[in-house]
Amino acid sequence: MSEPLVSVLLPAYNAESTLPAALESIRRQRLARFECVVVDDGSTDATRAIAERVASRDSRVRVLTIAHAGIVAALEAGLDACRAPFVARMDADDVAHRDRLASQLRALEARPDLAGVGCHVRMFPRGRLTAGRLAYERWLNSLRDEQDVLRYRLVECPIAHPSLFVRTSVLRRFRYRDRAWPEDYDLMLRILESGERLGMVPRRLLFWREGPARLSRTHPAYALERFVECKAHFIAEHWLAGHDRYVLWGYGDTGRTLARALARHDKHPSAIVELHPGRLGQRIAGAPVIDPDALAALTPRPERIVVSVAGPIARGQILAHLEKSGFGPERFVFAA
Repeated sequence: MSEPLVSVLLPAYNAESTLPAALESIRRQRLARFECVVVDDGSTDATRAIAERVASRDSRVRVLTIAHAGIVAALEAGLDACRAPFVARMDADDVAHRDRLASQLRALEARPDLAGVGCHVRMFPRGRLTAGRLAYERWLNSLRDEQDVLRYRLVECPIAHPSLFVRTSVLRRFRYRDRAWPEDYDLMLRILESGERLGMVPRRLLFWREGPARLSRTHPAYALERFVECKAHFIAEHWLAGHDRYVLWGYGDTGRTLARALARHDKHPSAIVELHPGRLGQRIAGAPVIDPDALAALTPRPERIVVSVAGPIARGQILAHLEKSGFGPERFVFAA
């Protein structure tokens, strides 16, 4: 085989029921010049045997076995084994569209300014999806380009990790790390906060399996409070660096929880923007509660506004209000 253009990084742990379909979807890619690095994370079922059987028939598939140490260790071991200039992430329970590697490779070759790209997803099986998961799928698939990914990076993880296609040099510069919160969100925020940009191929190229065994369902690092701590860390360390005070837009459940997390970093609101009539004119944690029209009249003019309101319609309305009031994108961030 000629040198691969893309290394597919595929960690697997006790994935005997889903790995065959995942590997077959990779082997059927229209882009033929790839390698698939399967990292068996000390599985106790037939995962390793399945991977080795496929590798015996297709030299593009390589199998790496490590003692069970978790997702971060498996990703790190696999990354060290990748030989191509681009890495495509893939999970052992997902399925790739035949055009995935070719489409994402074309996107990065056309945009040398981008560190990587994601793609849109189709979650399955549809009958298992909750209203929340369907809303997350719609939100992910509403992001069209690098501006959307950057603007909404602190709302949720803006790229489904198994859809990530990234330059190997970038991934090796940032690596994966275990900070007791989601390793994929941590990686993408570190890349984006460094000034690198991640784009999007606005096409459904990954079929993302939903099931009770997903790490996002079972591992404590993916609990809601750990996502909030992750967001608060990056807001405090980067966007609010040099600013101890900020204006908080929204004091519902999401805003209140985020404000408490930011307070643990000694970041406190100087004012709170709200629509709730029962809160207007009050003070919360010493900060006055004001309506949106009073924001532009604050003295001194706010330099940092954290918008913590759930829902794309509300965020769109707030974005229009901020732009109309003369607040540029360097002054506000969405974090819901």
